[in-house]
Amino acid sequence: MSSTPPRLLGRGSWPEASRIAAILRSETIGGVLLIVAALAALVAANLGDGYAELRDTVVGPSSLHLDLSLGAWAADGLLAIFFFVAGLELKRELVAGDLRDPRRAAIPVLAAVGGMAVPALIFVLVNLNGSLRGWAIPTATDIAFALAVLAVISSHLPTALRTFLLTLAIVDDLLAITIIALFYTSDLEVFWLLAALVPLGLFTLLVQRRLTPWWLLLPLAATTWALVHASGVHATVAGVLLGFAVPVLRRDGHDGPGLAEHLEHLVRPLSSGLAVPVFAFFSAGVAIGGIDGISSAFSDPITIGIVLGLCVGKPIGVLGATWLASRFTKADLDDSLEWIDVLGLSVLAGIGFTVSLLIGELAYGASSQADEHVKIGVLAGSLVSAMVAAVILRTRNRHYRAIDAEERRDDDGDGIPDVYER
Repeated sequence: MSSTPPRLLGRGSWPEASRIAAILRSETIGGVLLIVAALAALVAANLGDGYAELRDTVVGPSSLHLDLSLGAWAADGLLAIFFFVAGLELKRELVAGDLRDPRRAAIPVLAAVGGMAVPALIFVLVNLNGSLRGWAIPTATDIAFALAVLAVISSHLPTALRTFLLTLAIVDDLLAITIIALFYTSDLEVFWLLAALVPLGLFTLLVQRRLTPWWLLLPLAATTWALVHASGVHATVAGVLLGFAVPVLRRDGHDGPGLAEHLEHLVRPLSSGLAVPVFAFFSAGVAIGGIDGISSAFSDPITIGIVLGLCVGKPIGVLGATWLASRFTKADLDDSLEWIDVLGLSVLAGIGFTVSLLIGELAYGASSQADEHVKIGVLAGSLVSAMVAAVILRTRNRHYRAIDAEERRDDDGDGIPDVYER
């Protein structure tokens, strides 16, 4: 049987070797585009009414109930592409990656749970006398943003640190998706949800048989998305379901990338280069209103709860759960990591951007005053988390760089590092 991987999406597929696609797959570039889009949104939102008018422009066929604003298309439509990639990555980790081994995955999985529970608890405590609708906002870690920060400063950090963060963020995404489906779905239309199973089932049948022509898969994926959207379940859930439908392992039994990895490689540039930055642009724009606006936002328990949840709750939750898991279970922290490394990673997990903004819109409604305060809280909390984590991890990076330099020293010139001659 041939070991050649299946041709993806027919002859018209994007050339995977293209330089632009390769650049967009970089975690650093994806994070930079996300930050640039958010900054552009902040500037545009404070220059006049043009930003709000653009965001609220309605396009789409009303006969199909898809006459949505551009902001809604970004949150419901483009972000489904991001969740499709997250679904592919999560399934690959569950089937063939770190999450396949329970003992190896135990610590980052429990860390993710702790890193979601403690921020939610802090938000609830701060907002006991107000609105608890946004309790899940500070629970999410932004994969693209956090990995981009780590990629910039991790020239000598242990690779186990990135694996820990990636596993934590993937589990975090899975829990966030579950929260959105269970707690932020209103007016459920069971008929449309059941109808979505038909194109989803056909999509699953095709990819399981490795039949991947674009003219079949894309219409089925779009129909699944539209029916899930009509059901009242947030449409990004459709992206996850479609990602989970794709097989991970190769049918021929040979080693090498399977269909899930191929599709992830193909779609990731669209996700990181278009979907996430456009969503960030339409979601992060908030008219701050000068000193009075900032003062008003930071006197709101919603903003305070989000900032404390991200900057305090995440480090306590992730670090505390990691310590408890290593202390009271058979799971062990990777030998190459020290607790100060885990502290830096725990602070880095407080970067909650994409999914946090999405949950904020679902909780309080787009463009409401509460949603504006959510945006300020998410932006402020994520920025502080990124800066503090960068300080800690850069210090650790210098420490590991010094160790690497010491291991490479060969003062006697015999071609053998001195560390092996002691």
